[in-house]
Amino acid sequence: MNQINTKERLVGLIGPRGSGKTTLLLQYLKSDYDIMDSLYMSADDIIMSDTTIYKVAEEFYSLNGKVLIIDEVHRYRDWAKELKNIYDSFPKLKIRFSGSSMLNILHEQYDLSRRAFIVKMNELSFREYLEFKYKIKLDSYPLSNILNDSVKISSSMISKYSYIYSEFKEYLKIGCYPYFMEIPENYSVKLFNSMQKIIFEDIPSLNKIEFSNLSFFQKLIHKVAAAKVPYKVNLAQMSSELGISQPTLYIYLGILDKSGIFSAIRKYSDKVSKKPDKLYFRNTNILNTFANEFDFEIDQGTFRETFFVNCFFRHRGFQDREFYLRDRR
Repeated sequence: MNQINTKERLVGLIGPRGSGKTTLLLQYLKSDYDIMDSLYMSADDIIMSDTTIYKVAEEFYSLNGKVLIIDEVHRYRDWAKELKNIYDSFPKLKIRFSGSSMLNILHEQYDLSRRAFIVKMNELSFREYLEFKYKIKLDSYPLSNILNDSVKISSSMISKYSYIYSEFKEYLKIGCYPYFMEIPENYSVKLFNSMQKIIFEDIPSLNKIEFSNLSFFQKLIHKVAAAKVPYKVNLAQMSSELGISQPTLYIYLGILDKSGIFSAIRKYSDKVSKKPDKLYFRNTNILNTFANEFDFEIDQGTFRETFFVNCFFRHRGFQDREFYLRDRR
């Protein structure tokens, strides 16, 4: 909340579907602004077919509006151009917007990178999950402490919170997204539907992918889930099996990575390489959901590796690399 409750006029929440962007924006409005000073709008609302977000902002500003929330901004065709114009035209208006993790603000031609303060949202960590569910705050530890004092740290936690181990097993299956706060039994269905929306709505709208080609994304997901172990990438073999060129396959894998469905890990090497070596699902919840959907068993080693990779994907310096520890993988 502190990251969006800032003096910055233009703040964007960027993250995967289901990560709680809308909830956070609404909480921000509720806690900081009078109802008459704020306006929430969803960029994909049917009413937007008869107007523009600029016109809405213009009228709201004329009524002395103070903060404008634009949810799902990537669903609006000229979102970057109009955000820039709103920012430049209405100097006393604060704008908060949310968008897909696939949005590339830095590369937009309207130069939002100079204007927008971007907050990247991840799925819930185990600590955040416990804070949501039980209102408790666990200490965080440097990696060196975890490696050297894991038994001591875990014993201390268990002595304070006897349920923590069972909650961790629950978290691995249904704890990475705020859906668990609703009806836990429906969690996997909601997460699967969210993944489908990424494939059939977000990917084509943000990447100019023809609808007829979306089946390749489903096939890639099925292939990774069916492998049961972290998927070893062989671009030549995969492209041949799918019937697409290697450059197209490489682009599709990158899209699934940016969308928050996959984590692409490169082989540890001193040489610079962009080719992914292994593919994981972004977190254990997604792995569990697709395994259930396709009726595959989950290898427990893969479950543990997926959790480990997800922990490090949160930190910029660790992304995209195979992991070595004390000169060993």
